[in-house]
Formats: sequence, structure tokens, C-alpha cells
Amino acid sequence: MRALRVLAPAAALLVTLLSGCATGPDPTQVRLDNLDARVGKLEQFVSNGSLVQLAQQQNALQAEVRSLRGRVDSLQEHDRRFTRQQRALDADLTKRMGELERASAAEAAAINAAAGSANAGASGSSGTSSGTAAAGGGGSGSLAGMMSGVDPTQQSVYQQAFDALKSGSYSVAISGFKGFLKTYPTSALAPNAEYWLGEAHYVNQDFGKAEKCFRTVLTRWPDSAKAAAAMFDLGNTLIAQGHTRAGHAQLKALVKQFPGTDLAKRAAHVLHPHGQ
Repeated sequence: MRALRVLAPAAALLVTLLSGCATGPDPTQVRLDNLDARVGKLEQFVSNGSLVQLAQQQNALQAEVRSLRGRVDSLQEHDRRFTRQQRALDADLTKRMGELERASAAEAAAINAAAGSANAGASGSSGTSSGTAAAGGGGSGSLAGMMSGVDPTQQSVYQQAFDALKSGSYSVAISGFKGFLKTYPTSALAPNAEYWLGEAHYVNQDFGKAEKCFRTVLTRWPDSAKAAAAMFDLGNTLIAQGHTRAGHAQLKALVKQFPGTDLAKRAAHVLHPHGQ
């Protein structure tokens, strides 16, 4: 009897433990339930077309990335092309400034010669410039002959504008040549003034106004000593603005119209820089 009393608490504890095991969750069943829930969610996800939409969005994003890469490559190539053009333009401007200095010396000699006797003018202006000499064979001697019939006031106004140009004061030169052309539109020096006005705009990289001036020379004074120079500079001005085909057409016309001249050779070099 006493033994039963001792075993009773132990039996009660065992019953409690057994009942707890029977009513507690089965880990395996819990995992199965979780998997069932996840599979259910995936089935619902697929049934709603979400995976298809994600795939479509991914394809669209990849296509956009390819397009952007293409645009980046295009912009990089455009930048490289612009850099090459800018370097060529800088080299052309440097060369042009050297020609302006040589031309200014020739024209200054012609102006001084025109102020003296005709014989002194012919002997004192034998030098040539790339702008005047190449323009159909006329050098500064032809300019001296031209200026011999120009009154001193016109010569003075023209010389002031030209001095400003050769010293690099382009804004002053532009104002001076504009004033000269407005005051003396029929002067024998008008073609030269219009041409150098275009040069001043060109070195200022105002290519639109430079183009207009060079076209005016060719339209109003097609037989002037500046015609070939205007054709050459018009071609280069068009190229500088991106109108390569039109610029090349001008240079080809120059080569055909003034064969063998220095400007024709320079035009040919622009057209075929590698001697092709």
C-alpha cells in the first residue's frame, strides 16, 4: 500500500509527459505545411502572370541598356570627330594669321606706293600674299594700281581697318571695314574690304557672317583680285560649319577655275589631304 503511494506521483508525471507529446506539433508536419503554403503562393504568383511580367520587364530593361550603350558610343565618336575638327580649325586659324601678316605687309607697301609716284609703287610692292597673289595671278602690284585711283581719305579709312585686322583687333577691324563699305560702296577697294571683313569674322569663328562676306565678293565682284581667295575661304567656311559637301564643291570649282595657282594647290590638299 505504501509502495502504491510512492508510485502514484511518478505515474501522474508520466501521464502528463505522454499527453504533452501527443498534443504538441509534429516538426515534420510543420515543415510540410510550410512547404505547402510556399508552393501555394508560387502557384498563385504564376497564375497571376507575375513571372511573365518580370521576364518582359527584364527584356525591356536589357533592350534599353543596349540602346543607351549605342547612344554613348555614338556620342563618343561625335566627340572624337569634333575634337579632330577643332584641331584642324585651330591649325587653319594659326596658318591664316601668318598669311594675314604677310598679306598686310604687301598691302601696306601697295598703299604707301600709291601715295607716291606710280613708278615707286611698282617697284616698292613686288611682294605677294597668299590672298592677293593667288587670286588669279594679281599680286600687291595690282593692288597698287588699284589704289592709284583712290583718294587719300579712302586709303586712310581702309588702312586703319586693315591695321586693326593685322594687329588682332578684330572687332575694331570689323567696324572699320563695315564703315568703309557703307561710306564707299563703289570704291575700287570695296572687294578687298569685303574680303578682309570676312576674314575678320572667320578668325572670330563667326562662320555665318564670314560666309556671307565671301559670297558677296563672288557675287558683286566675281572678276576681282580677291575672287579665288574668296572661293577658297568660302569652301573652308562651309566645311567649318559642317557643310562638307558644299565646301568641297567650292574648292573643286576653285581648282578648275584657277588651275596652277597657290590657292588651287591648297584647295586640292584640302580635298585630298593624303594625296589620293
